[in-house]
Amino acid sequence: MFRPVAYESLNSRQKENHNFQKVAARLADYGYNCLRLTDDWQGADFMACHVDGETILKVQLKGRLTIDKKYLGKSIHIAFFHGQDCYIYDHDAFVLHLEQNGLIGADSVTWHLAGGRSWPSPPSWAIKLLSEYRI
Repeated sequence: MFRPVAYESLNSRQKENHNFQKVAARLADYGYNCLRLTDDWQGADFMACHVDGETILKVQLKGRLTIDKKYLGKSIHIAFFHGQDCYIYDHDAFVLHLEQNGLIGADSVTWHLAGGRSWPSPPSWAIKLLSEYRI
């Protein structure tokens, strides 16, 4: 009756739905209820509301480690999987750290001209930095 489906066989919308369910399941263990949005409201794919009644995260799902200028100042968290690990990080705090530590310097054409940057596989410095955001 139940047969696993290969992630690679899913189309892009199905992958996004799959990733939402996986992230929401992990966040549930930390007291969050996740509400999927029908459109990218203020840059978010879903809201994660904590049982404390105060903490609400606006979360954008990505397929990889990503920064984008369109998310700056919007209190967005980025969620992505790397292998079996799921990371949910504060986008603006991550960008600030990269800038302050010269990890996206003046020579980063994709960041300064295109307005975004992503890494298909996070570099070791990023995995270390993101370790506190792994769920």
